[in-house]
Amino acid sequence: MTSDLTPFNSTSRPRGHDFGQRPLSAAEARTLGTLMEKARTVPDSYPLTLNTLVTGCNQKSSRDPVMQLAEAQVLEALDGLRAVHLVLESSGSRVTRFEHNFMRAVAVPEQSAVLLGMLMLRGPQTAGELRLNSERWYKFLDIASVDAFLEELQDRSEDKGGPLVVKLPRAPGAREQRWAHLLCGPVDAALLAPGPFSVSGTSATEDDVIALTRRLSQLEDTVATLQDQMKNLHEQLGLSQPGQE
Repeated sequence: MTSDLTPFNSTSRPRGHDFGQRPLSAAEARTLGTLMEKARTVPDSYPLTLNTLVTGCNQKSSRDPVMQLAEAQVLEALDGLRAVHLVLESSGSRVTRFEHNFMRAVAVPEQSAVLLGMLMLRGPQTAGELRLNSERWYKFLDIASVDAFLEELQDRSEDKGGPLVVKLPRAPGAREQRWAHLLCGPVDAALLAPGPFSVSGTSATEDDVIALTRRLSQLEDTVATLQDQMKNLHEQLGLSQPGQE
């Protein structure tokens, strides 16, 4: 089992890429995952400004764990991600914007990137949970296809950088095993306990929770976009930001 938990940051790394030299910090993983999410869920506002990115990182829904990152922490995370080519800074705009470069830097297909992004944002999940939770990002045909991409990521060869996910042991009382990403290094033993996004009970209850979570995520995306637009409007008019003198 020890070999299964070997993180991607081994001495080998993808040829032609700097990514893989070190594990990501929790703030870097949250920042990267948020950029990957917003690229698909709010494309009209993407690439993201720093303000919108901070709001997305600190969402209360669709996040495990919930974090409260300060602007300085997100900026530090962006600097670290830029150093390994996982994030790019957009030019040609008066306001600095940021976008991810995950698929190219890590050399994985779109489906694998979606699953890794979802694991970074919402913690360990079963293949079924991943399929449902990633619906707004990518529509997988069935759970078997999700499993296939996860197994490919787990069996990733050392010359490509090593495994990027691990299948966790079945938790007590759980029906299915969960998957976790290895982008931040070895999996912590605390992750073996079911997380807040693990749903049990009838299918109707699961549907209700999934629908509510999706709705909350959409509302938070809308609020973040409106906040960004208001900030830009205040800057254009030369007005102070709300809450400032």
